[in-house]
Amino acid sequence: MPLSANNPDRKSWLHVDKNSDFPIQNIPFGVFLTRDDIITIGTRIGDTAIDLGALHQLGYFEGIPLTEDIFLQDTLNDFIADGRKTWRLVRNRIAEIFDAENDALTNNLKHKEIVLFRLDEIEMQLPVQIGDYTDFYSSIEHATNVGTMFRDPDNALLPNWLHIPVGYHGRSSSIIPSGIPVHRPQGQTLPAGATEPVFGPSKLIDFELEMGFITTDANDLGEPIPVDEAEEYIFGLVLFNDWSARDIQKWEYVPLGPFLAKNFASSISPWIVTLDALQPFKTSSPKPLKKQLPYLQQSGKKSYDINLEVAIQPEKAKETVVSKSNFKHMYWSMSQQLAHHTVNGCPINSGDMMGSGTISGPTPDSYGSMLELSWRGEKPVKLNDGTERKFINDNDTVIMRGYCEKDGTRIGFGEVSTKLLPVFQPKKQK
Repeated sequence: MPLSANNPDRKSWLHVDKNSDFPIQNIPFGVFLTRDDIITIGTRIGDTAIDLGALHQLGYFEGIPLTEDIFLQDTLNDFIADGRKTWRLVRNRIAEIFDAENDALTNNLKHKEIVLFRLDEIEMQLPVQIGDYTDFYSSIEHATNVGTMFRDPDNALLPNWLHIPVGYHGRSSSIIPSGIPVHRPQGQTLPAGATEPVFGPSKLIDFELEMGFITTDANDLGEPIPVDEAEEYIFGLVLFNDWSARDIQKWEYVPLGPFLAKNFASSISPWIVTLDALQPFKTSSPKPLKKQLPYLQQSGKKSYDINLEVAIQPEKAKETVVSKSNFKHMYWSMSQQLAHHTVNGCPINSGDMMGSGTISGPTPDSYGSMLELSWRGEKPVKLNDGTERKFINDNDTVIMRGYCEKDGTRIGFGEVSTKLLPVFQPKKQK
C-alpha cells in the first residue's frame, strides 16, 4: 500500500511553522483530554490537535473498516492491534482531509469547531496502556563507557554483548507522559568504604537518553518473529527518559540486575510517531564487530537517522543543552531486539514498549547519561547559569527532544520534559 501521507510536496491548510516537528507528513497518534473533559484519540498537525473520534463520527473515514468506537477510547491499544494496513489507511486519509487542495473540512466551520483544538485546550495523556515493558542495553558506546568505568577498559564489554541484544524486563506501572514530575527515590546504598548498607534518598539521580518503540499483537506463544519481518509489528516510536538512581543500582544489581534504581519512574513523549512516517529517514546499522547468529542477521536498512538532544533546566534559569546524539548509533536495531525477544517464543502484545537502552554517540558531547557526561562525577558539567552538575539536582527539569530532517522535510517527536522533585513527604494527619 502506498504511503501517500509521506508525500514531501504535500501542504496543509492548517498553519505549520517552518521548523515544526509536526508537518502534515508526520501525523503522529496520541490520546488527549479535550476542553470538554472528554478523552479521545487524536493526531497533530503544526500546533493544532485533531480529534479523530469526532472526525470518525462525522463520516470522514468512510470506506475504511473501523469500528465505531475505535477512536473513542482512552488508549491506542485497539487501534494499534488492527495492524499496519489500518494504520496506513488512516494516515493516508488524514493527509487527504488536511491537504491544502481539499476543502471538504476547511470550508465546514461547524465541523472544524468540533474537530480542531489549540494545544492549550488539551491535556496529553499516556498514549497506550503498557502491559509489558522491556529495556535493552544496545549502544556499544554506552556499554563500553560504563564497562570502562567499572571494569577493566580492555574488557569493557561483557562476553555476551556482541552476541545478543542484552535486556531486562522493567516495570510498566511507573511509565508516565511528559510533564508529570517525579520524586527523588529512596532505597539502600553502600557508601564508599562502608561494609553495611544505609537507607535514604538516592544521591546520584541520572537520566538515560533512549527511544521506545511500541508494538502491536505480534505472535502466539512459542512463535518467534523473524528479524526481517519485525518492523511489521512495530507501530511507532517515542522519546524515552529512563530515570536511574546510580547509587541504588550499584548496590542492588548483582545478581539479578536493575530493580528499584529503575522502576521509580520512566518518562515518554506523548505523541507516537509511526514507523511509516520515519521511512524516508532509514539508514544502515553499524557493521557487526562479530558474526551474528542467523536469527539476528538482518538485511537492508534497519536503523533511523534521528537527531537527539538533552537539556537540563534549573528551577530559575534557562536550559543548557548537555548532549547531542543520534539514534543511528545503536549497535542492535529494533528489529534485532524484537527478534531476540521472541526467539524463545515470548508473545508480544499491542501496546508493549521496548526501550532502546541509553543512546550514546562516539564523542563526549554525545553521551546519553550524566554518568558518562560527568564521567562518574569526576568531570562536572557546567550549565549556562554558572552552576555545575555531576548528576541531577532537585527541581531540575530534564528535557529530551528528537527529530529527523532530510530534503526540507522535518519529522519530530516534540519533547519529553520532566521535573525532579525532592523526596516524597507524606502529608501530616490533622
